[in-house]
Amino acid sequence: MSIPVDTVCFIIEKLREYDSRDMLAEPAEDPAPLDSQDVDALRERENEYEDAAVLQELRTAIDDLPEDQQIDLVALTWLGRDNCSASDWPAIRQEAAEAHNARTADYLLGMSMASGLLEEGLSTLGFSDKRADLAPPQQGGNAS
Repeated sequence: MSIPVDTVCFIIEKLREYDSRDMLAEPAEDPAPLDSQDVDALRERENEYEDAAVLQELRTAIDDLPEDQQIDLVALTWLGRDNCSASDWPAIRQEAAEAHNARTADYLLGMSMASGLLEEGLSTLGFSDKRADLAPPQQGGNAS
């Protein structure tokens, strides 16, 4: 695997943050000064702003990865999705390499439960999800 495990863990964390954005929005306690339509519109604008920051961070983190590491991300999701074994990694990675295009970020962001699939893929390969206090990934890190 050419992508550092902490880079995958960082992307897992950001995907979870992006996926849980609706659950994190807190309801207004007393919308009395505004009618309910105004409160809903304000919440929607706040959520869009918060989503934009996480979304941009994810896109940048994924798009800035070298091609071989983007291929690893996709292969890890496929490995996690299909309940494969570690011995299936070379074939799955080869399939991901053949399917690779410039839309890796869009693909992962559009995938339901991508964070869980990445985590499962890491686990299948014998890596743990070490997400505690992760910083944004550094380019050119050690391969895992």
